[in-house]
Amino acid sequence: MAEKILEVKDLKQHFGTIKAVDGISFDVYKGETLGLVGESGSGKSTTGRSIIRLYDITGGEIKFNGRNVQDKMSSKELRSFNKEMQMIFQDPYASLNPRMTAGEIISEGFEIHGMYKNKKERRERVGMLLEAVGLNREHANRYAHEFSGGQRQRIGIARALSLEPSFIIADEPISALDVSIQAQVVNLLKQLQKERDLTYLFIAHDLSMVKYISDRIAVMHRGKLVEIGTSEDIYNYPVHPYTKSLLSAIPLPDPLSEATRKRIPYKDEEPEGELSMHEVFEGHFVYATDEQIGRWYTGKKVKLQ
Repeated sequence: MAEKILEVKDLKQHFGTIKAVDGISFDVYKGETLGLVGESGSGKSTTGRSIIRLYDITGGEIKFNGRNVQDKMSSKELRSFNKEMQMIFQDPYASLNPRMTAGEIISEGFEIHGMYKNKKERRERVGMLLEAVGLNREHANRYAHEFSGGQRQRIGIARALSLEPSFIIADEPISALDVSIQAQVVNLLKQLQKERDLTYLFIAHDLSMVKYISDRIAVMHRGKLVEIGTSEDIYNYPVHPYTKSLLSAIPLPDPLSEATRKRIPYKDEEPEGELSMHEVFEGHFVYATDEQIGRWYTGKKVKLQ
């Protein structure tokens, strides 16, 4: 069995009467990428921000490397936590300080954590990080406005890598980028994962890109986790009607196939009975009542047409 790096149990994140995240549970294993997908407002970004302690959670438990992240931590323990878990933000335009050079942005954490105190050593480390994300050492002296969107996101990735974390939450890291640049950034993340033994929680609404980078996929809808399984199973053998609807909306590259393809509409239904996670086949779980599972699942894998 792979080692659990993150355990989320019955996580709730409410803002007044709004239940942004409403009792979800999942694990992330060392070295894998778990894709967390859903439409805008489904609660996926709120989940990521709750895990990294940007919000005080309403209820539930989040464990990282066996430690409850909501426990009171000493300044030393908090620094250690912040080093091990980093975040890549959605908007490369808003997440970089326009008054700082790329080098200053990347090395900001060094001062906080007392790393690379020697100026020459720090400059060398920044240069190595820039090269690791496909930029040049000379870029260290440029300001954010001098970079393209894709380059800015690379700087954001270099900043996340600067403290040598083991776990990275990528919060829609490609949604603000041109389609032509998205694949480059995803390929870079895959390469860095291999080189640095990283674990990712990859949050996105673009299901085609999520399939490419993820080992497993969790689907969120209205604050609930409705389906979770391997990337192959979720894409080829979805069970929950919401997952099927999301997948049917992905455009196909072939115009003829796209023209004849049917979209699958999704309509919320009031369930009769208690909702719970059902394991429909090994490692593939669906949130439903017993009655719904009886209607949705035939007892064997059915390929999505």
